[in-house]
Amino acid sequence: MGLADLQKHVHVINEQMARYGVKFGIYKNGTYNERLFPFDPIPRIIEMDEFGLLERGLRQRVDALNRFLADIYADKNIIRDGVVPEEFVYRSPGYLAQCEGIAPPKGIYSHISGIDLVKGKNGTWYVLEDNLRIPSGASYPLIARQLCRQCCPQTFRERSIRDNRSYGVALKAVMDHVNCGGINVILTPGRYNSAYFEHSYLAEQSEAVLAESMDLYVENNCVFYRSNHGPVKVGAIYRRLSDDFMDPLCFRPDSVIGVPNLMAAYRAGNVAILNTPGNGVADDKGIYYFVPKMVKYYLGEEPILENAPTYLPYFKDDMNYTLEHLDDLVIKDVAEAGGYGVVFGSALPAEKKQALKEKIKDEPRRFISQQVIDFEDLPVMDGNEVVGRKADLRAFVLSGDATYVWPCGLTRFSRNPSSFIVNSSQGGGFKDTWVLSR
Repeated sequence: MGLADLQKHVHVINEQMARYGVKFGIYKNGTYNERLFPFDPIPRIIEMDEFGLLERGLRQRVDALNRFLADIYADKNIIRDGVVPEEFVYRSPGYLAQCEGIAPPKGIYSHISGIDLVKGKNGTWYVLEDNLRIPSGASYPLIARQLCRQCCPQTFRERSIRDNRSYGVALKAVMDHVNCGGINVILTPGRYNSAYFEHSYLAEQSEAVLAESMDLYVENNCVFYRSNHGPVKVGAIYRRLSDDFMDPLCFRPDSVIGVPNLMAAYRAGNVAILNTPGNGVADDKGIYYFVPKMVKYYLGEEPILENAPTYLPYFKDDMNYTLEHLDDLVIKDVAEAGGYGVVFGSALPAEKKQALKEKIKDEPRRFISQQVIDFEDLPVMDGNEVVGRKADLRAFVLSGDATYVWPCGLTRFSRNPSSFIVNSSQGGGFKDTWVLSR
């Protein structure tokens, strides 16, 4: 595939990324640390037919999740019909009572969905997680592909690789589709957010205005942008900050990065917010268990993509199975993200294993357990050597006039040879994802 040239230029590509500011920042314990997000030049390659299956399954899954969100914040039929226990909705940290009864423009809740998958060594793709709040990562393969083209144009001219430059156009089309009259804005918390590079890059790619909270204000239930030429009405906001911080008059009163009365403008139908507030109820790790049931309930179809085999200690049989087979399972705390709160039972000493069992018994809603999937290793450069490392795929699905699966994705890999955790916040790297066109 002409990879020798890419491997030869990897240092140049990473230097260019540093110059562009392609970094991943972590703000922890009052300290902000910024680091490069290491790029590996050997791409993940997905055959055309294989991607076709993923495409159908991802569209199906996101459509069902959007239907679930519309139902939960309105009629709640899925609860009344006993498909999802009400406790899993109302006790979810992502459920926001303030969003009850709000119908978003065009009825779309998750406009940009990041679905995390792994491919088992048996060739089956499994969904590990649904990210419907503010999934990040699309900018990294975009900029990586751009720099790789500059270094090795021949590689891309001679290969049948689907072009990934459609993402910015697709994102703009989604914002335009739900726009309530006005400009499109990407709302960033600012320079010290971990994904600030992405915010600025996607604003450029989608022809949107990059704004911080002080650039926006609400008047008469409409949102305005303070431009150099006076106030400009805002019709759609792609927000890149958490629900709690969006509006200090509705959520956290101590937020200094939100826009006062933003929720009032949203409730009045004068601005679209992408993704909509309250989406966290649908990407709760406990709710994940029920997504295949949602596909059947809302769409009347069999799920195309499989969940990883998952157990809910909330149910008695699953509790018993989890406690008896802890050595074979990975335990996930539903309130955690970014690779935190993930514990492999086999790695725990006896004392900690017993303590975890007691926690699970005391707080069954807090945990899920999953079979450890032996997912495939991908080739990764380690110095001048090529080695195998665990990797996942974050696929991006955009919901606007239609549901669109981007023919690329963020492949993250672990740099630790003994680790299954690939998150960038845990020190992982990333690579491009080539979807073949024939």
